[in-house]
Amino acid sequence: MDDGKASGAFFDEHIADRTGADRTDVRLGPTYGADFGVVDVGDRVVALATDPVFVLRELGLERAAWFAFHICVSDVALSGLPPAHLAVDLNLPPGTSTETFDRIWDVFDREARDLGASLTTGHTGTYEGCAFPTVGGATALAVGDPDDLVVPTGARPGDRVVVTKGPAVETTGFLGVLFGDDLPLAETEAAAARERFADASPVRDALTMAAAGDVTAMHDATERGLANGFHELAAASGVGLAVDRDAVPVLPGVDAVCEHFGMDPWTASSEGTVIAAVAPDSVDSVLAALDEAAIPAAEVGVVEAGAGVTVDGDPLPEPTADPLWPAYQRAREQYGE
Repeated sequence: MDDGKASGAFFDEHIADRTGADRTDVRLGPTYGADFGVVDVGDRVVALATDPVFVLRELGLERAAWFAFHICVSDVALSGLPPAHLAVDLNLPPGTSTETFDRIWDVFDREARDLGASLTTGHTGTYEGCAFPTVGGATALAVGDPDDLVVPTGARPGDRVVVTKGPAVETTGFLGVLFGDDLPLAETEAAAARERFADASPVRDALTMAAAGDVTAMHDATERGLANGFHELAAASGVGLAVDRDAVPVLPGVDAVCEHFGMDPWTASSEGTVIAAVAPDSVDSVLAALDEAAIPAAEVGVVEAGAGVTVDGDPLPEPTADPLWPAYQRAREQYGE
């Protein structure tokens, strides 16, 4: 296996035909490009997703725990249903202090309360072989009316493509917080890069859009960035996307950080960015709701019959690697931890 998230080819070869029993209550099972699964429970639906608990302590424990929590709940929020329950498994390295646990858990408790979600069950312990930043996993559930559910397989030809925040938000925020004082950037650019960290959650974006109009599919732009996110949404829905590059928003600090590290912003991890397919008559209401919530967004293209992604009429290559972590390692070597 290659490092990072499994590719579509890996999914097709090793996972797609090995998904356990074929149950009638599974509305959406494992699908490449889908961020969550869905089961029917009576007259309700439950969206559920599992992610690592990723606590990068170099960010500062408060920031690191905030980001870890939002990774854990972001995928189910892309269902358009508010996260309701979270099961957290913390596998901490031996010697982890009670103070460290408390600081992480205080943030999880605060953020869960803010979303109206319960930390319903889980497991906590210290074990040999475990190490920060990946210290366990979590499963989030969102419960709601089937009519309110947005599935990543629902994009239709003629829908419009809406993107929030744009490329490399997470990458810029991470590197800005960790190395902004050392990078050869103008003070305003370094400050803007640090500010991007606060944008590295897609939860408000997804819930705001789903409540504002007819959103037919949503996906976030995590590993391998915006370009990969476009490809995954297109693959999940069995459609093509035609995108206008100049229409895609780019937040302050992104270009400066990516240029310094020699990164293509479109392939750099961008947790916090949402790609959505929106019915044409809902685009104005969705963009207005995002603007009211102070979430930058734009209509950037159209869903087409067919497959794949084009940008300004040319095929968009599907990225095979993410430049964030190589850039992080180079910066650590150059500037220290």
